[in-house]
Amino acid sequence: MCGATAGGLSLAGIDVAKEAIIQGQVTRGGEPVGTAYVRLLDKSGEFTAEVPTSATGHFRFFAGPGEWTLRTLAPQAEPVDNVVTAAKGVVAELEIAL
Repeated sequence: MCGATAGGLSLAGIDVAKEAIIQGQVTRGGEPVGTAYVRLLDKSGEFTAEVPTSATGHFRFFAGPGEWTLRTLAPQAEPVDNVVTAAKGVVAELEIAL
């Protein structure tokens, strides 16, 4: 059984209309991965930011509008890249399966 928060991360207190948000959860076999890191790479592949996943496998970035690559790194897993578009007023929600 997955221990993740139903519906993902809370957006309470965040003015979504003013932000470009990229968030999601890293899982393996349907279970959250709390030992992963998610990197935010710009359109040229340059490193911009990195966050560790929470105990429930969740992560969040406040990014500028545009196309980004999320590179997920975790023990005993190959890196996983996902391309995502961030836009102000929109929450880009991803589930990243390892």
